[in-house]
Amino acid sequence: MYSVTRYLLVFCCLCAFGTLHAQTFNIKDYGAVNDGKTVSTAAIQKAVDACNQNGGGRVYVPAGVFVTGTFHLKSNVNLYLESGAVLQGSAELKDYESYTKEGYGINYYGILYTLNAENVSITGPGTIDGNNKVFFEFDKAKKIDANSARFTRQKDNYRKVDNGIGDGPVVPKDRPRQMVIFSNCKHVQLRDISLLNSPFWTLHFADCDDVSVNGICLWSGLLVPNADGIDVTSCTNVMITNSDIRAGDDALAIVGYDHHFEIPGFNGLKHVSENIIVSNCNLQSYSSGIRIGFLDQNTVRNIHVSHCNITNSSRGIGIFLRDVGSLENITFSDMTIETKYHTGDWWGNGEPIHISAVRGKADVTLGVIKNVEFNNITCKGENGILLYGSDQSIIRDVRFNHVSMEFTNSKLNDVMGGNIDLRGCLDEREQLFAHDISGLYAHYVNGLTLNDFKLTWDNTISQPYITNGITVDNFKNLKIVDYEGTAAPASKNGYAIILKNGDGVKTNSKATISKEQVEGFERFK
Repeated sequence: MYSVTRYLLVFCCLCAFGTLHAQTFNIKDYGAVNDGKTVSTAAIQKAVDACNQNGGGRVYVPAGVFVTGTFHLKSNVNLYLESGAVLQGSAELKDYESYTKEGYGINYYGILYTLNAENVSITGPGTIDGNNKVFFEFDKAKKIDANSARFTRQKDNYRKVDNGIGDGPVVPKDRPRQMVIFSNCKHVQLRDISLLNSPFWTLHFADCDDVSVNGICLWSGLLVPNADGIDVTSCTNVMITNSDIRAGDDALAIVGYDHHFEIPGFNGLKHVSENIIVSNCNLQSYSSGIRIGFLDQNTVRNIHVSHCNITNSSRGIGIFLRDVGSLENITFSDMTIETKYHTGDWWGNGEPIHISAVRGKADVTLGVIKNVEFNNITCKGENGILLYGSDQSIIRDVRFNHVSMEFTNSKLNDVMGGNIDLRGCLDEREQLFAHDISGLYAHYVNGLTLNDFKLTWDNTISQPYITNGITVDNFKNLKIVDYEGTAAPASKNGYAIILKNGDGVKTNSKATISKEQVEGFERFK
């Protein structure tokens, strides 16, 4: 014990010595002006360059509002924002660096674009502010068009808002892309910083290794579309902890992209993304609190999420497979999830947990979702849990252990209820479509285990399309142990459990179970 204590004391002293004696480069010494008007991009870049060229150290941002366009951090540079310091994005697109991509014309980088750097960090109690108020029409909402809603239960009335903008999303103007990008970097750290009001993705790590995000406040604006919180794309060895993330689009996205439309920061690199830990975070989103996967070119695996709260979100956890990349070895533990319907053109339909594997790209062999586990999860939502595979990509080995689901009524049922949202898929008929709703619905899933799953209903639910407790179809090797639940309270023909087109069932449930074309059914005590 003594030797360990002595080691820690020596280590702390060395760290303190390094901090006290690190070179400091004050951006005001290089011409930056904190008047909230003068564009100080060139001065900030000079400070960063000087720090890098002199072996590294701290670029210091003192209190005040410094307006900036695009600048670039470099290796061995710590950007430190003092309390009261604000780096505010310019209101003028011309102040940001432009880039072109074939088929997409001219676009613009955001405030920070860091490429191929090592030992780089942003710390301190200050703020980076994307100034999104100038890049959106906040009095107008982006609505779902009639063509997209034509297969829904409500047709033209889907997500209809009689007055005002409802839940947004607000309408974008021309705007910069990601506010902060680290691309192909190693040993990256963000700590204690506030990232506010991004006009697009807020914080993007692409092809990075050894990333630590701890204790940040990230509020991009719940009405703002595409303003994700943190996007982790094709990275390895990532830890995101102790943070408060509130975003219009996905609060946290973990994906395997090597490119993605016109968005910058990608390098076309083919490699596995793995070893990602998320813990002790509060998340809100009008899309998904946590999204894993989408149009992934690279496989993503070994993701572990624990001790997080997801509230006020259109989806809680969303796992989406649409391309060649697989999604493997994923666990969620000790979480609370609360979801609700939101109007406007947001992806998500009130599901606390959504897993889907359907085609999103033609002429590729789809990857697979496999080995996903939920432990000690408390869900409360205005829609049920959805697991939706396909004959082209069957979901494999999903386990629910000690999961509770409270299905609540919604004031938006008339304009949103009774539909499944699989947007991002290729088949237009599967993007948004009418469907009966169960407390948990599993479609094309092999190896589903429900262990101590508890389902309760709001007794005021009266919609006829809200039906069964659990519905499972097109399955193999289903296990249901210690299930507590019933059909929906107003369902005349609903069942606690209904099974269709499956092979291999083990259960100790005493409830009446409807079975249609099911083989290998075993009921045990």
